[in-house]
Amino acid sequence: MAPTATYTSRRSDFETARFILPDLVSDCHYPLRLNPDCYPVSRASEQWLLHGARLAEPRVTVFMGLHAGELTAACYPDADAFHLRVCSDFMNWLFNMDDWLDEFDVDGTWGMRECCISSFRDPINSQAETLGGKMCKSYFSRFIQTGGPGCTERFIHTMDLFFIAVAKQADDRAKGHVPDLESYITVRRDTSGCKPCFALIEYAARIDLPDRVMSHPVIMAMEEATNDLVTWSNDIFSYNVEQSRHDTHNMIVVLMREYGLNLQGAVDYIGRLCKGSIQRFEDNRDILPSWGEELDRQVAIYVEGLQNWIVGSLHWSFDSTRYFGKNGHTIKQDRIIKLLPKRSN
Repeated sequence: MAPTATYTSRRSDFETARFILPDLVSDCHYPLRLNPDCYPVSRASEQWLLHGARLAEPRVTVFMGLHAGELTAACYPDADAFHLRVCSDFMNWLFNMDDWLDEFDVDGTWGMRECCISSFRDPINSQAETLGGKMCKSYFSRFIQTGGPGCTERFIHTMDLFFIAVAKQADDRAKGHVPDLESYITVRRDTSGCKPCFALIEYAARIDLPDRVMSHPVIMAMEEATNDLVTWSNDIFSYNVEQSRHDTHNMIVVLMREYGLNLQGAVDYIGRLCKGSIQRFEDNRDILPSWGEELDRQVAIYVEGLQNWIVGSLHWSFDSTRYFGKNGHTIKQDRIIKLLPKRSN
C-alpha cells in the first residue's frame, strides 16, 4: 500500500522552521466546477450556523473565514438550491461540531453522539437539548423530505461511525497516546467526516443506489481512495495549526514517531500516498462493472461526485482561512509553510 520510508531523511531536524507542501493540486487533473447558487446559499447557510451555534467572537471571525459553503458548492456543483442548502448547512455544522468535539472528553463526545443520532432517527419528534442536536433536527428534517431510504440510512450509519471514531480520538488525546500508522488510518477514515458527505452525493443528485451497488468492492475502493486523498491531504494542510496547539491526531506526527522521519520527510511521504490514492481511484474506475443502463447512469453520477470531492477539497483548502490564514493563495503557488510557534498550555 505505502511507499517505503527509507528514501526520506531522518529526524535530525525535528524542530525545523518550515516545510514545503507537495504539489497535490498539479497531481489532480479533474475539472473544478462551482454550483451557480454558491454565493447566496453559502451566505444564508453561514447565518443559519451563526444563529444556531450562538457563536461569539473570536469564533465568529474564524468561522466566517471557513467558507464551507464554497467547498459544498464545488463538491455538489449540480445540486439545486434547496439540496445545496441542506448540504451546506450540514457542512457548516460538521466543521463547527469538529471544533466543539476537540474540546470534549470521551463522555461528552458520547453524549453528543446520543443527542445527534436521536435527532437523525426522528428529526421531527426527538427532543434535542444541545445546540448541535437542534441544528441536526433543522437540516435533517429537510434532508428526509427527498432523501431515499438507502441514502438516509447510509448517512446516519456513517455519522455514527464519525462519533465513535472521535470518541476514540478523545481517549487517545486524554492519554497522550499516538497510534501506529495502521490504526491511525482506520480511525481517520471515520473522523474525517467524508463518509456522510458521500451519502450527500446521492441526496444532492436525487438518487438512491441499491445496497448491492454500494457494497460492491470497486465502489468501496473508490470511496476509500477519495476519503484517503481528502483526509491525508488535510493532515498536511492542517498540520501547522495543529502542531501549534500540540494536537497529535495527524498522520505527520504518526509517521515521525513510527518511522523516525523528519518533518519534511513525513510530508513528502504523505504526498506520495496522496498521488497513489488518485491512481487507486482511476484504477478502480477502469474496472467498474455494469448494473444495467439506468443504474450505470446513477453510478456515473456518484463516481463524478467522488471526483468532485477530490478536486474541490484540494482547491478549497487554499481558499479557506482555516489552515493558511489569509496567505492561502500565496502558499498555493510557492507551497512554503513557516511553522507557527507552539502555544503555551
